[in-house]
Amino acid sequence: MLDFRPILLVNGLLLTTLGAAMLIPTLVDLSAGHSDWGVFAASTLLTLFMGVSLALTNWGSGDRLSLKEAFLLVVMAWILLPAFSALPLTFSGLNLSYTDAYFEAMSGLTTTGATVIVGLDDAPPGILLWRSLLQWLGGLGIVFMAIALLPMLQVGGMQLFKVEAFDTAEKVLPSAAQIAGSLSSLYIAFTFFCALFLWSSGMDAFDAINHAMTSIATGGFSTHDASIGYFDNAAIDIVLIMAMIVGSIPFLLYIQAVQGKPLALWKDSQVRVFLSILVLLVLCLTIYQNSYEINDGLGERVLYASFNVVSILTGTGYTNHDYASWGSFVVVLFFVIMFIGGCAGSTSCGVKIFRLQVLMASMHAQIKQIVHPHGVFVPRYNGRPITDSVAASVMGFFFLFFFCFGIIAILLNLTGLDFLTSVSAAGTTISNVGPGLGDIIGPMGTFAPLPDASKWILSVSMLIGRLEVFTVLVLLSPSFWRN
Repeated sequence: MLDFRPILLVNGLLLTTLGAAMLIPTLVDLSAGHSDWGVFAASTLLTLFMGVSLALTNWGSGDRLSLKEAFLLVVMAWILLPAFSALPLTFSGLNLSYTDAYFEAMSGLTTTGATVIVGLDDAPPGILLWRSLLQWLGGLGIVFMAIALLPMLQVGGMQLFKVEAFDTAEKVLPSAAQIAGSLSSLYIAFTFFCALFLWSSGMDAFDAINHAMTSIATGGFSTHDASIGYFDNAAIDIVLIMAMIVGSIPFLLYIQAVQGKPLALWKDSQVRVFLSILVLLVLCLTIYQNSYEINDGLGERVLYASFNVVSILTGTGYTNHDYASWGSFVVVLFFVIMFIGGCAGSTSCGVKIFRLQVLMASMHAQIKQIVHPHGVFVPRYNGRPITDSVAASVMGFFFLFFFCFGIIAILLNLTGLDFLTSVSAAGTTISNVGPGLGDIIGPMGTFAPLPDASKWILSVSMLIGRLEVFTVLVLLSPSFWRN
C-alpha cells in the first residue's frame, strides 16, 4: 500500500525551499520601489505556510521510500511546484491568467524556455528574476533527479548511470544529503563565474545574473524580448555558448574532475559524441551560410552557427538571430536536432546522447549478427556490455517519446492550431527546448496567442518530456495503483 507521508514530506520541503526563494524577488521589487513586492510577499507566506505544514505533519517519515512512492513523488513535485510558482505571476502587474502563469512556471521549472510574456524589456525586475530563479532551481532539481531517482527507477535506460549511494529506493532520501552538498556547490560556482564573465563582457549586473542562471540551467529565459540578440555582442555570445555546453555535460563528471580525475570528462564516450555532433553541425551550417551568402563574413557565420546550434541542441532556446530566415534547410535541421538534447545527468533535455549511442550500438550488433549468424556480438556503451534490459528500455523510450509527440501534435491541431505550429509546439515542449517554428511561436514569437486548451496540453507535454516519459505514463497504469 502506498505511504503518502514521505511523499508529502519531500513536497513540503520543496515548497518551503520555493517559498524561501520567493523572498529574493520580493526584496528586489521592494528595493526598486515596484508594487509587485506585495504580491511576492503574499505568495511567499502562502507557499511557506503550505510547505512547512506538510513537512511538520509528516516529519520523521522520510527514512524509506518504495519504488511506487518514488514515481509518485517525482510527478507530484513537478505538478505542485509550478502551481505555487505561478501565484506571483498571476497577481503581478503583467495581468496574466492562471493558465498563462502556470504555463510560464512549468516552462521555467522544466527549463523549457517557452514564454507567454510579451514586453519583457519593461517587465518588473522581480518577475524577470523569478523566471530566472525558476529555471535555475529547476535545472538543479533535474540534475539531482537524473543522478538519484531516474537510474533507480530504471527509466529509459538510465540504470546505466546508477550510483552506489542510491542503489535502492530505500537509500534515496538518507543518501541525498551526501551528494547534494557537492552538487549544489558546483552548480553555484558555475553560475557565479558565468555571471562574472557576462558582466565583464558588457552585460549589466542584473542581466548577467539572470542569464547566468538560465544558461547553466540550459533554460533559455531572457530579460529581453529579443533574447540574446538584444545585446548584439560577440563576447557575450561566446560566454553563453560555453555556459550552455557546461550545463549539458554530466555533473557527476565535474565532481570526479574536482576530486582528482580530470580525464573523466574526456574518457566518457557520451561527452565525446556530444561535442563531435556540435562541431559537425556548426561546420555544416557555416558551409551552408557561405554557399548561400547568408550573413556577412566568416566570423559572423561561425558565431551565428555555433550559438544557435548549441542553443537548440542543448535545449536552451536562446536566440541571437532569426535563423528561420536562413531557409527551409535550417528550419528542418533545427527541428530534427531539437529532439537530441545533451548528456544524461546534465540540465539538458531531449532524448539524450547516450540513448542514441545505445540504439546505434544495438543496431550495429544486430546487423553483424545477421551477416554472421553463428557469431556472438555484444553491444557496448563506454566499454561496458549493454544488457538486454537496458536495450529494451531505450527502445521503449524512443517509441513512447515519439508516440506522445504525435498524440500531442494531434491534440494541438484539434484546438485550432495550424499544422506547423502544432507539430513544432509539440516537438519543442516535449523536448524542453523553447522556441518553435512559424510566425506564431518561432524564434521571434511567443506562445501568448495560443488558446488556453493548447497551453494546458503543452504544460503536460513539458512535464512528460522533462520526466523522461515513463515516469509520468507509469501512473496511468491500473496495476500501479494495485497493492
